[in-house]
Amino acid sequence: MSSTTDPKKLHIALFPWLAFGHIIPFLEVAKCIARRGHKVSFISTPRNIQRLPKIPTNLTPLINLVQLPLPQVENLPENAEASMDVPYHIIPYLKLAHDGLEAGISEFLESHTPDWIIHDYSPHWLPPIATKLGISRAYFSTLNAATVCFLGPTAPDVKDRYAPRTRPEDFTVPPEWVPFRNSKLAFKPFESKKIFEATVQNPSGFSDSLRLEFTTKDCELYLVRSCKEIEGEWLDLAQDILPAPLVLPVGLLPPIVEQSDEDKEDKSWSIIDDWLNKQEKGTAVYVALGTEVNPSQEDFTELALGLELSGLPFFWVLRKLPSGSGDGNLEIKLPDGLEDRTEGRGLVWRTWAPQPKILAHKSIGGFLTHCGWSSLIEGLYYGHPLMMFPFLYDQGLNARLWDKKVGIEVPRDEQSGSFTRDSVANSLKLVMVDKDGMAYRDGAKEFSATFRDRELQERYLDTCLDYLEKH
Repeated sequence: MSSTTDPKKLHIALFPWLAFGHIIPFLEVAKCIARRGHKVSFISTPRNIQRLPKIPTNLTPLINLVQLPLPQVENLPENAEASMDVPYHIIPYLKLAHDGLEAGISEFLESHTPDWIIHDYSPHWLPPIATKLGISRAYFSTLNAATVCFLGPTAPDVKDRYAPRTRPEDFTVPPEWVPFRNSKLAFKPFESKKIFEATVQNPSGFSDSLRLEFTTKDCELYLVRSCKEIEGEWLDLAQDILPAPLVLPVGLLPPIVEQSDEDKEDKSWSIIDDWLNKQEKGTAVYVALGTEVNPSQEDFTELALGLELSGLPFFWVLRKLPSGSGDGNLEIKLPDGLEDRTEGRGLVWRTWAPQPKILAHKSIGGFLTHCGWSSLIEGLYYGHPLMMFPFLYDQGLNARLWDKKVGIEVPRDEQSGSFTRDSVANSLKLVMVDKDGMAYRDGAKEFSATFRDRELQERYLDTCLDYLEKH
């Protein structure tokens, strides 16, 4: 950071929600803070701490990984400490267990007195603890600015101007507080039901909307994983409708792929790398639907057969479904003979895979994604056109934002969300091969320049840290 005097060295605590789509961006912020010489306490549960990516050795002296045991609650499986460990309908019980961390967080903050705590939406009980201890609070949204704005005003003086959304269909039209005439940002009917569920009380005792309102109220700073070059007008709108005195983008926090000697000894990576090296440059599609998507058997079959029908090489990360998924999800299987028929051309990978390293490989030419914000950032960082396949949370809005710019959404029935193998195959061929898809391939490369501009992205974080140091 540019300064004529040494900046104040801070102690900053970070406390993400128990989902790796939140934990990993928080960890990236932690590493960026540590690179600037500040002390970090990164707080999560033991199993989540154990599953973190390796922290660079030069940063480990500055990053204290704080493990708080997760209380056991009824209906939450043993050893379930993150959303990826449980099916969707069990997540409210994970939130209930997360609320049980209140005493541990309070004790840690009282004994270590950090200058700031950067936190997520779930701990509705955190603000009074921080206020009592005189610890400044910054809320960090792992969502992009457009999604933050769509979810609605949480500042009371702004919120009261608009009628509440009381039905799922209210989420299928652009909000009245979004003034952009050309905005068509909204959920599709098949997505709206689960989004609406976030506004009603669940078994944890609090709706997600209420948690968000409590955690953002009276926070001094609202941080958003975005940048003005991508979302300038949305960031301006966020400043107008959110309760914090200041809304700051932290940048996109793009991935850093670091090669090491350990890669040569990593048997899993050796298998992946060997397969990738056998594919021609830019021909393979990387397929990953995140850690929380549990498709039905019908969806699963159509996706698999669509990949086969496309004729393209594919690397498909197929995560193991959590126990107790219900709806027969534990019985979900690949179509008979698929792996034999696509041997050499397709690889189904049934465990964790290093997504940024795979996307960085020269053989990858496209990304079929669930449209989590982290995955979109990683895909566009490497300039890959997208086949967008949203299922949950903000994914549908992310797909609307980027559709026809850097790829297309896989066509689906808007009421049921169903799709066909032909729609998958045709989307893949259009985006990756056909002449008509050249605009998407060019668009992805064009946006990649902003995503890859490290100096630009780091300036955003510098601005945020300047604020933390001075307040």
